[in-house]
Amino acid sequence: MKKAPALRSYTLFYLLFLYGPIILLPIFAFNDSRVVAFPLQGFTTGWFAEMWADANLRIAAKNSLIIALSVATLSTVLGIFAARASVRYRFPGKAPLMGLIMLPLVLPEMIVAMALLVVLLSIGVPLSLFTVIIGQVLICTPFAVAILTSAFQSLDKSLEEAALDLGETPWSTFRLIILPLVMPGIMASFLICFTISFDEFIISNFLGSGQPILSVYIFGQFRFPQKVPSMLALGTVLVCFSIILLGFAEYMRRRGIAKAGGKDSGGFL
Repeated sequence: MKKAPALRSYTLFYLLFLYGPIILLPIFAFNDSRVVAFPLQGFTTGWFAEMWADANLRIAAKNSLIIALSVATLSTVLGIFAARASVRYRFPGKAPLMGLIMLPLVLPEMIVAMALLVVLLSIGVPLSLFTVIIGQVLICTPFAVAILTSAFQSLDKSLEEAALDLGETPWSTFRLIILPLVMPGIMASFLICFTISFDEFIISNFLGSGQPILSVYIFGQFRFPQKVPSMLALGTVLVCFSIILLGFAEYMRRRGIAKAGGKDSGGFL
């Protein structure tokens, strides 16, 4: 196989451009200086202590956890229904309906957020954490559907048919046979939706109405130079948290495919 030095150089440059800023986060988070610049002044963990002592930050983090857990749960449940219907049943308008469900994947979030804001205000719904959850469910559900469709497609239909032949009802077959087999996919969907929701900014900013939400709070704190180091410390914690969640989600996805006897052809990591 011929070597491609130009392609290798491009790949290295792309990875450096993509992950370089993330690598800088922990470097400056442990730097003993409020000025984010080289040369480094020394090692400190004081910015993490300052971050933890911020009461407003803890409130914003609590609200973000409430939103992320709610969004991940609702999106995964809706994803189960849509993916199951898409894989198992045939009905009129199936392709257009599934296209509408997946449409938020390709629509700019700014447009979605503005449209939701206009609709909610026009029908008199006050902006709150609830409206943020509604908006983020719309964004996260297509991701859940994509992951769960793969999980349901990998199932052996003969298992379901055998359960029905042995006297199980469709509901008991779904609960006792299908759900345990697709549970790794469900867990993967939940974790991916949780991560997306926890990091979401545009929907939270438009529909939050000034509620303390972590992504919006971080953006606001960067207006104050003295707050930047503690925000870099928070960013380091969030990056590690996201990597752990995504890694576990990918593990569950691959475990689900292997459990169903399928062959892994890639993934979202």
